[in-house]
Amino acid sequence: MNGRIGVAAVVAAVSLLGSSGAAVAGDGKSNVTAAERGRYLVTISGCNDCHTPGGMEKGLAVPEREWLTGVPVGFQGPWGTTYPANLRLVINSMTEAEWLKHARLQRKPPMPWYSLAAMSDQDLKAVYAYVRSLGPAGVVAPAYVAPGGKVDTPYFVFVPVVDQKQAAVTR
Repeated sequence: MNGRIGVAAVVAAVSLLGSSGAAVAGDGKSNVTAAERGRYLVTISGCNDCHTPGGMEKGLAVPEREWLTGVPVGFQGPWGTTYPANLRLVINSMTEAEWLKHARLQRKPPMPWYSLAAMSDQDLKAVYAYVRSLGPAGVVAPAYVAPGGKVDTPYFVFVPVVDQKQAAVTR
């Protein structure tokens, strides 16, 4: 990597990360828009892993027009069966103030709700701006199913399993 590209990358990273003295989207000192910062946060936070069809398998190769449209494959565990929401529909139905409250609510697994709860208002507003910039798309994700309820979709089971044959070999 040549020196100019390396310096430019460092400057861009510092601007996006918003370290204490750096300019941040929305503070009037940065060329990075709130939506651009939101895209960055969505990308590094792994939102597409669960909330985008093919996100885990294809990563950033999934076309952006398909990002955050939810997935009808559930995650089942002792908490019941949960589904990755269509964030494009959820966020487009809320005001920014509603989103700030919604983003900080505790969620059922495997959603890492604590990561959202730890974000600053500025970061959550950037995520809001980005998702709204994508516009609504897709359909509403299936509803939560309580433990023991009937699940009509594919789902991953989040229950530890011991391979008895392998366990016997290692004893």
